[in-house]
Amino acid sequence: MSKNESFEEVLEKREAREAIKSKEEAEELAIQEAIQEELKQKEKLSQKNLFEDIDNTIFEKLADDHQYAKYEDIDKEQFQKDIELIKEKIGAPTYEDFEHLLKLERWSKAASYSGYFLIYVITALHLSIGLSGIGFWIFGVIAAILIGLGNVTRWANIVHPILHGAYDKVPNIPLKYTKRGFARGKRRYIDWLDWIQPEAWEYEHNIMHHYHLGEDEDPDNVERNMQWLIQSKVPMWLRRVIIYTFAMTWKFTYYAPNTMRILENKKRRQRKEPETSDYNYLPFNDAGRKLWKEAYLPYGIVQFILKPLLFLPLGLDAVWSAFIILLLAEAYANLHSFLVIVPNHSAGDIYQFSEPHKSQGEFYLRQIMGSVNYNTGTDLLDFAQGFLNYQIEHHLFPNTPQSYQQKMQPYVKEICRKHNIEYRQESVWKRIGMTIDLMIGKTKLLRVEGV
Repeated sequence: MSKNESFEEVLEKREAREAIKSKEEAEELAIQEAIQEELKQKEKLSQKNLFEDIDNTIFEKLADDHQYAKYEDIDKEQFQKDIELIKEKIGAPTYEDFEHLLKLERWSKAASYSGYFLIYVITALHLSIGLSGIGFWIFGVIAAILIGLGNVTRWANIVHPILHGAYDKVPNIPLKYTKRGFARGKRRYIDWLDWIQPEAWEYEHNIMHHYHLGEDEDPDNVERNMQWLIQSKVPMWLRRVIIYTFAMTWKFTYYAPNTMRILENKKRRQRKEPETSDYNYLPFNDAGRKLWKEAYLPYGIVQFILKPLLFLPLGLDAVWSAFIILLLAEAYANLHSFLVIVPNHSAGDIYQFSEPHKSQGEFYLRQIMGSVNYNTGTDLLDFAQGFLNYQIEHHLFPNTPQSYQQKMQPYVKEICRKHNIEYRQESVWKRIGMTIDLMIGKTKLLRVEGV
């Protein structure tokens, strides 16, 4: 500061110099930002190149002794970027995806209506020409299978994605096909009347199962749930008989009470009350009465009383025959749903985790390591398996349509190959055998130490 300069003049010069410096810094920052953006674009292009000509790629199964990458060695940040690029590649769900849902719904309804129509035909033939015995019950079993097929495919192909909100973002979607409108209130009797209370299943499945897959909080951890049998002294052959019997009733004996219990525990946590591990099958307490009022009675009365009574004009024998056929349909629906649902996360090559996931990339990785697909192919094959043969894709992005998961599969396979991650896909028949081995204690889930 010279003698002739005032303090104000010095301050003005300093501010001018700082302004010049700030401008220079701004220019340098702009250059650095441009460089970073160029690097991002190059990285993005590199990721896109991963998917070039993917439709022509043949995915060969690697050798059984192939060494896949260890959990801790996988670049989970890059893995996340690759997985999330799939949505950008495929785009948002469209009305075409919704039309695909409507096609599946028509197939499901056709199976159910055909079954009921066949009951009417054989009971009418019994009255008119005396159709009875083996001939009558051959057609009766066919009717039961059709009704059971309609039950399973309604749940898996229609209810499942809609309650995940899979079609909510499709333009001009009717309210009844959105998560907000489907099976709510009295619409349950129209959209999805089953043993399972919709809101209870939605919370148990969408929240507790999907976002805690393979963890202690996962309510569908088969190995843990079957400890009562695994730790017993029951011989192996009898354990298998118990599993087969359980499979014919599992919606009634497991899914209905368990989903109600999980929802009740959510409310208990909110009230800071102890959670319950009990299954209240009998209506002798509040939980039991709620189970009967909201789960057992609505479906039981409609399915096994009101529907058989529709055949009363054909006589009491027709009512009784319809009742028996509907019981057979229920057993078939339980067996079919058990076959395509339970093996998705249950076998000796599926991983369990002792700690919650810590990042989105780790979440994606666990969905693959904790799931298995069945054989995929045509819409008809996928329909019969409830699109649960795309379980890996479904768990990566659960709020996407069924047709979207078909489009995703080749990209997911290629990403798994890039990161050297095992992508499990086998026949549902092989997987059910592996699942039963786990349920009876012959095998155990895999575990990653400290994860």
